[in-house]
Amino acid sequence: MNADPLDFHGIDYVEFYVSNARQAAHYYRTVLGLVPIAYAGLETGVRDRASWLLGKGQVQFMLTAPLGPDSPAEMIHHIALHGDGVHDIALRVNDARAAYEEAVKRGAKGVQEPQEFEDGQGRFVRATIATYGDTVHSFIERRNYRGVFPGFKSIENPPFAPETGISAIDHIVGNVELGKMNHWVAFYRDVLGFSQLTHFSDKDISTEYSALMSKVMQNGSGRIKFPINEPAEGKRRSQIEEYLMHYGGPGVQHIALATKDIIATVDALRAAGVDFLRIPETYYEDLPKRIGDIEEDYRELGRRGILADRDDEGYLLQIFSQPVEDRPTVFYEVIRRHGSQGFGAGNFKALFEALEREQARRGNL
Repeated sequence: MNADPLDFHGIDYVEFYVSNARQAAHYYRTVLGLVPIAYAGLETGVRDRASWLLGKGQVQFMLTAPLGPDSPAEMIHHIALHGDGVHDIALRVNDARAAYEEAVKRGAKGVQEPQEFEDGQGRFVRATIATYGDTVHSFIERRNYRGVFPGFKSIENPPFAPETGISAIDHIVGNVELGKMNHWVAFYRDVLGFSQLTHFSDKDISTEYSALMSKVMQNGSGRIKFPINEPAEGKRRSQIEEYLMHYGGPGVQHIALATKDIIATVDALRAAGVDFLRIPETYYEDLPKRIGDIEEDYRELGRRGILADRDDEGYLLQIFSQPVEDRPTVFYEVIRRHGSQGFGAGNFKALFEALEREQARRGNL
């Protein structure tokens, strides 16, 4: 019996389209502590774009910018419409060609047929399909490739990157239009073979003014988790509607980054200039009673605005940044799991209220 060609090993990298890749790389190095690994641009013979690849642990971000009006039109359009944002969530597979053909057979829209790259480091294969909005999934085959990325030059003696404790991508959240969540849930189920991990209704995630609905899709191994959000009817504009308005359509809302020491990570990120959402002190009044014994000091969590939640498998700690763009679009979550595989359902109300306060400041509530 042949192995499933859509048996994903994990997220290979996340590619952002940005207006200035060099400056974006500086931000992600000095703030998130990602180390510059490789570069492609004019100095390496690439004439239409510049790309920086940065990484730490299992996190790899590729930052790509056009070099002029003759750069690919879809890249220029992406930045003009969305601002800096995620273009490609690339998934590692054994056989990129087989994965692409199977996905297209199941109904995926092909964006780029399989391309093979041969250099002194071996053979690298990439193929790409479309998903929500202008976001895509590339299938990456690098089992016979010893290099970092074809066409890229490795960066010798990279500049200093602070230690932040970030080690992996826990999940990536997509926002889609009202009425489209189930369409994309079906896409990940029927085309990519994912299953639904959990479902949050507008009763679970709501305040007096706004609400959203969310379903979490994951692959067979559980290594890849993609929550998909859509707005729900409410008295005022929800955070999802605000995102869709400023992003110009569906796209990646936030990336959750895993750490083994959330207190140290939050301290490092805040020292580097990251602004986090602030939670009212009243949230912490009954937290020990609600969550029970944990390894961390509740007072230290409260000082930093870190949230906690517990389920049958354990507990988790999480915190959310303010948007990292001028547009209120992309932001980051820092998460520490102690057994729990949930998404902090007990924190939704406090988090949503904090987000609404920020929306009101921006005049978008």
